[in-house]
Amino acid sequence: MALNKDIFKKRAITAVVFAVVMLTGLMLNGYAFAVLCALIAIGALKEFFQLMHLINPERGGMKYVHAIVYIVIPILLFASLGFAMPHPEYLPFHDPVIPTLLMCSIWINDTMAYVVGSLIGKTPFSAISPKKTWEGTIGGAVLCIVAMTIFAWFYTKMIHWSDMLVISALCSVFGTMGDLYESKLKRLAGVKDSGSILPGHGGFLDRFDSLLFAAPAVWLYVQLFMYK
Repeated sequence: MALNKDIFKKRAITAVVFAVVMLTGLMLNGYAFAVLCALIAIGALKEFFQLMHLINPERGGMKYVHAIVYIVIPILLFASLGFAMPHPEYLPFHDPVIPTLLMCSIWINDTMAYVVGSLIGKTPFSAISPKKTWEGTIGGAVLCIVAMTIFAWFYTKMIHWSDMLVISALCSVFGTMGDLYESKLKRLAGVKDSGSILPGHGGFLDRFDSLLFAAPAVWLYVQLFMYK
């Protein structure tokens, strides 16, 4: 599959604007981070219910347990990264380092998986997501881990390179799981995207699906091994 330059350009422009908004919310202060996460949760939850309704019109809007498990709790766990470290009692003085590195890892993994898969991808990765290839998935993961680990190697005051290696690996593996989970929902619902708010990327779930499993995995690693 050849790399579609028009689609890539649209995705790149949206990604840049999106990254500016995200980084502002992450780094400004705890209140901005809380608002950002709340908006993401509301948008993702709305799209989740829409998908559930398409999958099962009679019961789709009533699957609150599924929504809480797969949408709300992971995003709240992601938010807790900023609130709980290292000053849980002072919301404005949250630490944006881990959430920012988490997001950067996911962005690099997703982008490189798309680029590598478009250029050399031949072997289908999963029937759930036909466009995803083994070449793209492995290439995205390797480039993400290498790039983020090298970054940490030169900026050890921000995070130790060994922790960054683990976090980027977790983002690659569990981020792919989140992407496949959302792809399964869309396949069952018979839609291409969960929404259209982000040109070239789809909806909130399309952009944040990787966080569904990556954020809890990183949160657990940080709590169990980095801040003992």
